[in-house]
Order: sequence, then C-alpha cells, then structure tokens
Amino acid sequence: MKRAIIMVLDSLGVGELPDAANYGDAGSDTLGHIAEHAKNFHPQNLIDLGIGCIDGVNPAVPKTDAPKASYAKMKEISTGKDTTTGHWEIAGLYTKVPFKTYPDGFPREFIEEYQKRIGREVIGNYPASGTVIIEELGDEHEATGKPIVYTSADSVFQIACNVDVVPLEDLYHYCEVAREMLVGDWACGRVIARPYKKNAEGKRERTSDRKDYSVMPPARTLLNMVQDAGQVSATVGKISDIFDRYGVDLGIHLHDNMDGVDRTLQALATDFEGLLFVNLVDFDAKYGHRRDVQGYGDCIMEFDARVPELLAALKDEDILIFTADHGNDPTAHGTDHTREHVPLLVMGKPVKEGVNLGTRTTFADIACTCLEWLGIEERPAIGTSFLKEILK
Repeated sequence: MKRAIIMVLDSLGVGELPDAANYGDAGSDTLGHIAEHAKNFHPQNLIDLGIGCIDGVNPAVPKTDAPKASYAKMKEISTGKDTTTGHWEIAGLYTKVPFKTYPDGFPREFIEEYQKRIGREVIGNYPASGTVIIEELGDEHEATGKPIVYTSADSVFQIACNVDVVPLEDLYHYCEVAREMLVGDWACGRVIARPYKKNAEGKRERTSDRKDYSVMPPARTLLNMVQDAGQVSATVGKISDIFDRYGVDLGIHLHDNMDGVDRTLQALATDFEGLLFVNLVDFDAKYGHRRDVQGYGDCIMEFDARVPELLAALKDEDILIFTADHGNDPTAHGTDHTREHVPLLVMGKPVKEGVNLGTRTTFADIACTCLEWLGIEERPAIGTSFLKEILK
C-alpha cells in the first residue's frame, strides 16, 4: 500500500532564480538570509536531512557529511511567484500567462457593481499588509460594518472583517460573490476571507478561519490523476482551496503549522493508498509577508523539532517530500513573495540517502515522481520523474 506525502513549507525559498531580477527580486534568499540574521537558528533535523547540501545554498546553512535524504533545488518554469502558480506547478500544471494583479486597487466599475451585489459599501481597495490595514481602517469598519477590501502584489482580492461586527457566514458570502465576479476582464487568482477579532487587550488579531476561494485549475493535475486511479487524494491546509477542491477527496483545514503537523501525523496513522498533500502556511503568512526574520527563523525551528515525529510515522511504502512553492525573503523590501528556487528533500525507507538530484527544471518533477511511485501511468504535460535515481 504505497503512499506519497508532499509537505509544502510555504515560501521557504533557497535562493534567487535566474530571472529574479525581472520580478524585482535580485539577491533574494529566504533560507540563507534567515540563517545569516536570525538568532539561535540551527534546524538540526533539516540539516541532517541535507538542506545545507543543496547546490548553491547559502553557506550560512550548515552542511552535513552524511545527508539522510535525497536532495535538490527546483526551478519554477511558470510565470509568477504566487501561491496558486507554485502549487499548481508542483501538481503538474504550467502557468504561462500570469494571474492579473491590481497594484492600484480594483477598478471603480468593479467595486460599484460589487457593492450592489453584497448590499453594502466597502472601504480600502488598495495594496496593503493585512495586519496593517485592519489597524488603519479597523475603527471605521467596526463603526459602520463596511468590509475592508485590499490586495497585494499577488492576484488576490482580500476581505477583512471583525467577526464580532460582521458574522463569519456573511464574510464568506461576500467572498463567494467576489469569486463569481472576478473572471474575464476582472480576473483574479484568489479571493481570501480574512476574519479578525479584538483580544482582551483590544489588539486586532486575525483568526484561523481564513478561507481561500481559488479559480479552478484549467487542466487535470496530480490530484485528479490519483483520484481517478481509485486511490485517495487527501489534503491538509489550504491545498483544497488552492485547487478549488478539484481532484480532492478529503480536505482538512488548519489552525496553524503545529496543527498541520498533528493532522498529518493522524493521517499517517491510518491505512490508505495514494496521496497526502500538505501546506504549512505560517512561514509565509505570519512571518515572510511581515518581514519578521526572527519569527520566521523561530517558526522553522518549531517545525524542525517535529521532523523526527514525521519520519517515525512513515510506513515501509511511504515517500515523504519537503518542498516550497516560492520564496518570501523576510529581509527583502516590501511584503511580496520572492522569485526563488525551492528545496527538495525526499526521504522514507525506500529512498536512498545522500543522492544529489541537482537542479530540477520544474516543480512538476514532484508530480511525475509521485505518480510513478503510486503505479499510476498518467503523467502531466511537464516534468520528469526522479524516482529511479532515489530508490534503493
């Protein structure tokens, strides 16, 4: 009973891609700059697996002489550096035309029509950090009930509401209306519900009830191929939202990274054949976008401490992959993702230790490898399996 487990350590890039300058990201290096600047940063378990042995990784990340995983770095061939594009490519899709972005906010005619559809005015409509805009506009929102809408350098339409002012069900309804509208000339990659509350000290804090509404993938992905082969296609974290549940049998949402590890361990303790696709978003959402170097480093250390549990939970026919979907260098200017290589660490009892898989030309090599491991003949249009290189 074979299983493939993909864990996306969201935004953990390992150095600029050759075209990074075209995205304003020359010199970006998420993991390397964290290793250089974060205090008490020494993720020993990831080091033991070989993350520091990946070709070209910043020398501030320690190497081991005996890596326990096979390892590589991967290029993104799709155009963009956003969540949807990265995850879709991991699952075998090439995105040639990038998702439309709105650096000046959404068009006036869209906002006017949107307000008619939801029956109330909105405020905001400009690019901003989510934690900043709820402080800038929170008082007005809480006094009037007007939803806060904003965007970023990504193709996103985000709606923030205090759930003690606007019930969560209403916020989700506003998102569903936006998702229906943001097509064609108003196309947008994701609509995101950003609920928040005030804590006992009066500080505004986002809750774990975030919900993403993505466009449906334009073609079949790894998830569909596994599902149609009669195997389980299960997800943990925001994966099911990113794929609009297309090809997903079971989607489990999370509170935070540690909840994600717990849910993954619970899934691994059950018997199933197929795919478990996991996203741990805290690296990106809580620390990368907020340019919090120390927080990002501490978050990696917290995950690193759980790695032995994940390895111990693997069964004889399991292959576990750690990777990322883009970078988000917390030392870079702005709050946007960064165009970077992503790491590839492959482990499990069937996997050789210490195989250097070099630089992979697309994230889709993961999809091809998982499909071959699971005995599924169908393949995506891009990608090359590295299975034969790593099997004992």
